[in-house]
Amino acid sequence: MQNQEKALEVSLEALTNRVQDLKTSLIAFLEKLEREHETLKWTAVLNNFALLSGQINMLSKVLKSDKTPALRNLVLLPLKLSQDRDEELEKMTEGRVPAFNHEVVPNYLRTKAEPEVEARELQLKQKAATITPEQAQQKQINSMNKLVTRLLDMVSSAKDDWDGDGAMRLGNLGNSNHSDTTTLVSAVTIGRNLKPIRPPVQGQHNVPGPPGGPPLSQQQRPEQHVPMGKAPSAIKTNIKAGSSSHPYGHR
Repeated sequence: MQNQEKALEVSLEALTNRVQDLKTSLIAFLEKLEREHETLKWTAVLNNFALLSGQINMLSKVLKSDKTPALRNLVLLPLKLSQDRDEELEKMTEGRVPAFNHEVVPNYLRTKAEPEVEARELQLKQKAATITPEQAQQKQINSMNKLVTRLLDMVSSAKDDWDGDGAMRLGNLGNSNHSDTTTLVSAVTIGRNLKPIRPPVQGQHNVPGPPGGPPLSQQQRPEQHVPMGKAPSAIKTNIKAGSSSHPYGHR
């Protein structure tokens, strides 16, 4: 008996923790939808749904675990009813139940739905039983076709609006600018606003130099290279080759 009570206590604690995590995630998601609905992205919404789905799956695994006793076989009975305010109960229920009295017990400890809800559920079950699978499939197809048609109409309407706005913007822009045309004609005819070309300095000829370097007029030409400490010679020498004076002549 003690082992069963201990297992039940451990199972209830695990269920309470899982439910509390799920509740915290739901509150955070609802606050985000309320405060950030204008800037919230679809990827963030999908991430929150994935988180909630994972927590619900974990709660289902705890309920279906072999270590969890069958809660449906247990009976929950109120041991004490009081009209006085219970601070601990109010703290546990976050202010929803200030006192455990005869007014709240039927709602919180009920195991069946209200008679009106049960009657409505029974009507829906009877109506669903009269519909054949073919009729249900045809209804689904019609609903999907109606939804797709509505989406296509919305897309076509938006496309027409975009095309009209684009044509209006192009019409406002025009094909030419009078000021730019006048400037271009003045530059071609009379050279207005063009940068003048400076004439070269007299006596200086710019010879193209190697790629990436300055012209040879700004470099030292090869034929004008004079070694340091030597003056150019003005004496011309003419040497004639002769058979008598050549040291290696044939005898």
